[in-house]
Amino acid sequence: MQAQIETYPKLLLTIAEAAQRLNLSRSLLYDLVLSGELVSIKIKKARRIPVSALETFIQQQLQGDNQHE
Repeated sequence: MQAQIETYPKLLLTIAEAAQRLNLSRSLLYDLVLSGELVSIKIKKARRIPVSALETFIQQQLQGDNQHE
């Protein structure tokens, strides 16, 4: 009998992982975090981006694009 391993979706991403998902550079991600455009959290010395913050950021960008049309 094989043990079943449960996998959970990631809730938090590193800067590099978030940059890869958005197809942006790490430095641009840091700029977005520092400007407050992209929400991040800090756990001790580790900076993480909630997946939900990426989704919110994308929606905000889409809404901004629609307003300029």
